[in-house]
Amino acid sequence: MTSARSASSVVRRRQPLSSTLYDEEYYLTSCEGYQEFLDGEGRQLSRRLAASFAIAEVRPGMKILDIGSGRGEIVRHCARLGADAYGLDYSAVANRLAGQLIGGEPGAAGRMGIIQSDAKAIPFASRLFDRVLMFDIVEHLYPWELHRSLLDARRVLRDDGRLIVHTAPNRWYDRYAYPLVRLYRMLTGDGDNYPRNPRELVPVNLSVHVNEQDILSMRRALDHAGFSSKIWLDSPVQDREEGPIVAALRSVAFNAPPLRWFFEREVFAVAAKR
Repeated sequence: MTSARSASSVVRRRQPLSSTLYDEEYYLTSCEGYQEFLDGEGRQLSRRLAASFAIAEVRPGMKILDIGSGRGEIVRHCARLGADAYGLDYSAVANRLAGQLIGGEPGAAGRMGIIQSDAKAIPFASRLFDRVLMFDIVEHLYPWELHRSLLDARRVLRDDGRLIVHTAPNRWYDRYAYPLVRLYRMLTGDGDNYPRNPRELVPVNLSVHVNEQDILSMRRALDHAGFSSKIWLDSPVQDREEGPIVAALRSVAFNAPPLRWFFEREVFAVAAKR
């Protein structure tokens, strides 16, 4: 008879998602920043990626590792600034797209490389990188995978280096705030654009989002991997034309704790070795 401890271990060690889920359709129709990638061949970053990249404060001469590098635009942006940048992704399609992208940038000031590898077994020497980037990958890793990935990210990070994390959605938004937002939109006649399950807004997320975070869970994950961290929330800029009452309610929801912990949609973290 299976013990409760071994049963829970089986749950924790669910098999990683197949890399075949991340096909060309995913990267060109669903993955964050795809429209900007298509419009400008990766020369422009989406709002979310640009915000994450700015936090990294990449400078000439740095060595950067981008875990879950996808199409490769972050690697190219690092190299344009004079950093040596390496992208790591386990999807063959991602590596093909990234290879094509950086191959079209022969004049970059920094070196670039793309490696097909698992995020849990980073094929680089210890204490090599000034920055390790994990943009929109945390939510794709089961908890046990995330822990191993963070441990290996810590290993390859220099003692004075920084790990930069962005993950979305904020799990508390989906669980607590989204039902209220959906109810309001239904009352104002816009309910068709707000399915009951918020993951259906990007249908592929039903299959590939297996470990969405909130500020507490993200802090715990980083703490257990040996990092001290600063974690905060943010949201896309709202450009809706709304009346003063709704605008006032929105301001309170997005600026006053504890409400903002539930209404902000994205989780950011900067972490250092402890």
